[in-house]
Amino acid sequence: MRLFVGLGNPGAKYANNRHNIGFMAVEEIARRHGFAPWRRRFQGATSEGTFDHEKVVLLRPMTFMNESGRAVQEAANFFKLGAGEIIVFQDELELPPAKVRVKVGGGIAGHNGLRSVSEHIGNDYRRVRLGIGHPGVKELVHGYVLSDFAKDDRPWVEALCAAVADNAGLLASGRDSTFQNKVHLAMQARGFASKEGDGDKQD
Repeated sequence: MRLFVGLGNPGAKYANNRHNIGFMAVEEIARRHGFAPWRRRFQGATSEGTFDHEKVVLLRPMTFMNESGRAVQEAANFFKLGAGEIIVFQDELELPPAKVRVKVGGGIAGHNGLRSVSEHIGNDYRRVRLGIGHPGVKELVHGYVLSDFAKDDRPWVEALCAAVADNAGLLASGRDSTFQNKVHLAMQARGFASKEGDGDKQD
C-alpha cells in the first residue's frame, strides 16, 4: 500500500497558486484513474484506488501547508505505513518549470510543507518535486508561491499533471527512475521539456 500526499492550501483562494501544484497532481491522478470520490478524513481529504493490485490512498491535507504533517501522520498511523511507503508531491522552486525530480529524503530548502511532514514522520519519504521556477530574488519567494500560475503557464501545468498522473503507477511500484524518464519524455513530446536534457538523472 502507498500513501500519495499532495501538498497545498485548502480553499478556492489558493486553488490555482503555484504552491498548490501538489494538490493539482493528486487530483489529476484521482480523475484519470477513476479513484473513489474524495472524502474528509485524517484532517484532510482522501481518495482511494489501485495500480496493478497495489492500493493507493491519495491525501490532500486540509490543515494549511505549514501543518501538513499532522494529516500525513494521522493517515500513516491509521494505515500503519512507514515513511518509505509515503510519496509527497510538492512545488519545487529550485527546478525549472515543467521539470520533475524524484528523491528520497534530503533537505527541505525552506519548504514549510516538507518541514511539517518531516517533523511528524521523519525525513525518509519520497518527494516528487514539481518544478515551478524561482522568482530570482529570495525576498520575492513568498509572494511568488502564493500567487496563481500565469495564464501562459496553464498549458505546461496541465500537461505536467497529466504526465504525472499517467505514470503514477510506476511510483506505486517503486520504479522512480522510470517514472521520471517517462514524465520527461511526455513533456518533451508536448514541447514543454526544458533544454537541459537531463531527464534521466536523479539528484
